[in-house]
Amino acid sequence: MTDEHLEQLEEENDLPEAHPFSGYLRTFFRGPGRSRSLTRDEAFDAFSMILRDEVEPIQLGAFLLMLRYRAETPEELAGMIDAVRKAARLDGEEETDTEGQPMLDWPSYAAGRSRGLPWFVLSAHLLSQNGVPVLMHGYNSHLANGVGTEAAVKAMKLPVAMSAEEARSDIASNGFAYLPLRHMHPKLRELIGLRSLLGLRSPVNTLLRLLNPLQARSAFLGVFHPAFLDVHRETGKLLDLPRIGVIKGGGGEAERTPFKHVDLRMLVDGELSDVRWPALLPRTEKEQEEQSPVTLAHFLAVWRGEVEDAAAIARIKGSASMGAFLAGKADYMDEAETLIEGWWDNRNKDVG
Repeated sequence: MTDEHLEQLEEENDLPEAHPFSGYLRTFFRGPGRSRSLTRDEAFDAFSMILRDEVEPIQLGAFLLMLRYRAETPEELAGMIDAVRKAARLDGEEETDTEGQPMLDWPSYAAGRSRGLPWFVLSAHLLSQNGVPVLMHGYNSHLANGVGTEAAVKAMKLPVAMSAEEARSDIASNGFAYLPLRHMHPKLRELIGLRSLLGLRSPVNTLLRLLNPLQARSAFLGVFHPAFLDVHRETGKLLDLPRIGVIKGGGGEAERTPFKHVDLRMLVDGELSDVRWPALLPRTEKEQEEQSPVTLAHFLAVWRGEVEDAAAIARIKGSASMGAFLAGKADYMDEAETLIEGWWDNRNKDVG
């Protein structure tokens, strides 16, 4: 064999250097018996590369779709949340100054077809009027039906923050802030927007609900798929979140349906428990709810007391009762509901 032939063979076998991200994909795709989930540290490193735009589009799609296909583990979610908190500079030590620190974190990332008006915004506003500071954050991509959370917040003339620091300031002065996803980290908005391209939600939708940007003492989470209820709790446990409550909520939001019982899946100081909250209205009233207008005008009229919408009011008060319970304003379900009845009757009905 000539030297020229040997050089030709060497060139043919000269493979390009492996991309740094490819090792994480090999971990996923090695096949039966060899593939495995990522550790928390691996998930942190992988998602940090994604947030820094250090992966190719084909790698990003493969990564997100594999996690969606087999469902992300709590360890993977915790690692990705660690990466987001560091990239968005949300991983500082816990604030010693409680001014501007929310008592309740209320994420809103749903866009389901069953989503109508975001009555939970009024629930959060009711709490904020009564000594429960609330941070609401989110992005309702691909909303198929209803009104987005940010639109409802703006209609109520509640503050929309441009940064985490501004959200803290808004909470200190108003007791409430809404922090849009685009103002936390621009890459996150891009990633959650891939739903139209991939055809599916991704682990980003899950991790954002557990982000708790301002380290609130409690968090109220809503999910659509029941299989994710315990995933959120187990991830919260890994993240040492002190107190969270997760429900299968209306359209995937933390909003209590009034027509059937709702199980509040709780994590309190590392311990798991479930609290069953009963139905508030008979199912016969659901048809009447479906005939109510899905408009901001109707949304505002209910808050002002200008129209009587039993289902909407039940959603507002029911969700607020869960929020007050999670925030520690009441030790028992009945106590929380009684408290909210009084707050609702005496609310400030002005907008803005």
